[in-house]
Amino acid sequence: MRLRTALALAVIVAAPPLLATPSLAQDYPSRPVKVIVPFGAGGPADVTARQIGTILQESFGQPFVIENRTGAGGVIGTQEAVKSPPDGYTLLMMSNTQTANESLVPQRKYELMRDLAPIAPVNYSDLVIVVHPSVQAKTLQEFVALAKSQPGKLNYASSGQGTPYHMAGELFKAMAGIDVIHVPYRNSGEARSGVIGGQVQMMIDAVPAMAPNVAENQVRALATTGKTRSTVLPNAPSVIEAGIPGYEATIWLGLMAPAGTPKPIIDKLNAAVNAVVKRPDVVKLWTQQGAVPMSMTPEEFDKFLRGDIVKWAEVVKKFDKPPQ
Repeated sequence: MRLRTALALAVIVAAPPLLATPSLAQDYPSRPVKVIVPFGAGGPADVTARQIGTILQESFGQPFVIENRTGAGGVIGTQEAVKSPPDGYTLLMMSNTQTANESLVPQRKYELMRDLAPIAPVNYSDLVIVVHPSVQAKTLQEFVALAKSQPGKLNYASSGQGTPYHMAGELFKAMAGIDVIHVPYRNSGEARSGVIGGQVQMMIDAVPAMAPNVAENQVRALATTGKTRSTVLPNAPSVIEAGIPGYEATIWLGLMAPAGTPKPIIDKLNAAVNAVVKRPDVVKLWTQQGAVPMSMTPEEFDKFLRGDIVKWAEVVKKFDKPPQ
């Protein structure tokens, strides 16, 4: 009899959380949602987070507050997201920086696929290789020749170790057979200012972010990094077209949440983000900026992330030594 009573009580105690789970998603969000962007203001992740946040705010009736937490190639902001409560009220706007950091930054205090839950990818963009106008190279091949004639004398900027720009630069160095020095900045805006101001000779940046500077002749575009020419910078050849077969690098963006965030909330956010990236006005805007929408389920995004981790681990093996 006592056993039956104990079992009955256990069922009663366990029942409320199970019944509350659908309600949790139904009521979500009931207060502002913070979106951590571990990169600087004005970069692709920041701009895209603000675009999506504005639409999600309209959809959900709650503010989506963008908070830039820069430093350590995205590690600082990612770490803050990992430590946040898994309740759906702190999200992380991330990129292939985080998947590259899995092999580049062994001392980090988190593991991406253990400590964060995939929500959805957002979009991807080609990158562009630019140089300061003072650099005596009008084409990519001329830059390669210049770098080979001055090994270790030229440098290139990135927004930090492990970022897509850094990884694209190291891959370019390896495939072109050149020795140029990596100069990491705290964020994309500072790196962009570095190449525009001539403090560094070269930078690889996202097409949407750098295209206005190319148009204003503040930098010279040598090549873009997709398989074909960019519709935004059609006068710049692809790196493949410019003479380095097989080279391709992009930056993609996505959203994750602290591990343990309830699945109904993850699914609700996934559906909302997928609806945003399919909106005709969003597709039109991103097409003009050179960004391509991405749409996946959380499970598909999980598989994508794990594959990207493996991909960049293989690239790191090609480096002469891990970047310091």
